[in-house]
Amino acid sequence: MHDWLVEYLSASTTVVVPMPFTTYTYIADPANVEHVLKTKFANYPKGETYHSYMEVLLGDGIFNVDGELWNKQRKTASFEFASKNLRDFSTVVFREYSLQLHSILTQASFHNQEVDMQVSKTYHFSQMPLLLSDRLSCEFNFQDLLMRMTLDSICKVGFGVEIGTLAPTLPDNSFARSFDTANIIVTLRFVDPLWKLKRFLNVGSEALLGKSIKVIDDFTYNVIRRRKSEIKEIRESCKTSKIKHDILSRFIELSEDPEGNLTDKSLRDIVLNFVIAGRDTTATTLTWAIYMIMTNARVAEKLYSELKAFEEVQAKEERISILPCDLEDPESFNRRAVQFAGLLNYDSLGRLYYLHAVITETLRLYPAVPQDPKGILEDDILPDGTKVKAGGMVTYVPYSMGRMEYNWGPDAAVFRPERWLKEGCFQNASPFKFTAFQAGPRICLGKDSAYLQMKMALAILCRFFKFNLVPNHPVKYRMMTILSMEKGLKLKIARQSC
Repeated sequence: MHDWLVEYLSASTTVVVPMPFTTYTYIADPANVEHVLKTKFANYPKGETYHSYMEVLLGDGIFNVDGELWNKQRKTASFEFASKNLRDFSTVVFREYSLQLHSILTQASFHNQEVDMQVSKTYHFSQMPLLLSDRLSCEFNFQDLLMRMTLDSICKVGFGVEIGTLAPTLPDNSFARSFDTANIIVTLRFVDPLWKLKRFLNVGSEALLGKSIKVIDDFTYNVIRRRKSEIKEIRESCKTSKIKHDILSRFIELSEDPEGNLTDKSLRDIVLNFVIAGRDTTATTLTWAIYMIMTNARVAEKLYSELKAFEEVQAKEERISILPCDLEDPESFNRRAVQFAGLLNYDSLGRLYYLHAVITETLRLYPAVPQDPKGILEDDILPDGTKVKAGGMVTYVPYSMGRMEYNWGPDAAVFRPERWLKEGCFQNASPFKFTAFQAGPRICLGKDSAYLQMKMALAILCRFFKFNLVPNHPVKYRMMTILSMEKGLKLKIARQSC
């Protein structure tokens, strides 16, 4: 469907699709997008339909509500995301899990094996089929590992707990499994006209959803109770410096305000919304970024050169002697990666302009959320003259917008990170033209955090590894709300010169 819309939106900036009981309007012109997301923001809410589909998982969290309830959460969350404590805590977490992923890839590459790391629900890493290969490379499914890394990371930042899905054995985890199952089933509600009947009868996918939500809720409420108890004990011992800086801990403190009206259910909804927003979107973008880097040799070489130069300059500034690195010695190879990761922080990552451009160019062509529908409260006329009726839906289409020549010029379909650079420095585009992070009042609060994690992971991986696609592995997207790869991304990996 995404490519079908590209074809139609190339010929017209607006596509109107009449249906039996409503009308869908798809837009790709930045002026129309600004009208919907900013100028007439109040007229284009998430809507009751979206809320009813997602309520079982998202509850009344920030991504599933409108009006005053949304406004109050937005103000609080905006303040928290600007906190230096949360930013510094996130940096440490993202570095830790990026290094865990690096360690897994290093271990596999030294075991003379090709490994298909498309992890099923029952197999551990040690049980997977192994094939003899060149000892400097291995074969694996990258998307699964990135999903594990981002889930572990966001649970640590969101809950302050380690769920360990990226441990060396790649273990099964009931929360992670239930989280995935629930995410898929609520998404399928949008195309399943019988879901309410299934829910009423408690059969099929809705029965499975109910079981999954129970596991999620049991885990989440247990963490909330435990964290409240920890905070109480810390305060009673007068050691307030030991209070954690994760999102849950911050909102628990805010919930103690009588006017805050934050119950345990509210805390559950708030934190799960951020976990959902920060897991699949980031992993999906990292997957497409690796794919675009490895299929564009010039980009891969230029990025590697930037990372090498950064390492030398940053080490010199910090008066650190760069450790020797032996590609044949896993301990030496890992030590060098750990040292390199230690040079990466919020400020130093900000100087990696080409890396930032590579990620942004990936998001232009492969936005994590390819379409974003809005309800229509009152009849309206878009800037291009298109009339929209109350009760219909208007959808801006980031996947199409990134491919439109009227938005990006004749090379719109070309992966060219340099379009984001001016005299070597990164230059932003209008958020109504580059819509990967939404725009207007609902612009993504986690944008900086997402870039921080993606830059941390890609800097470490692309500094020390080369990636190549496994021959004949199909790369195409899955038709879901998130633009993940249908078959994952099976790669061969080789250690790269230090």
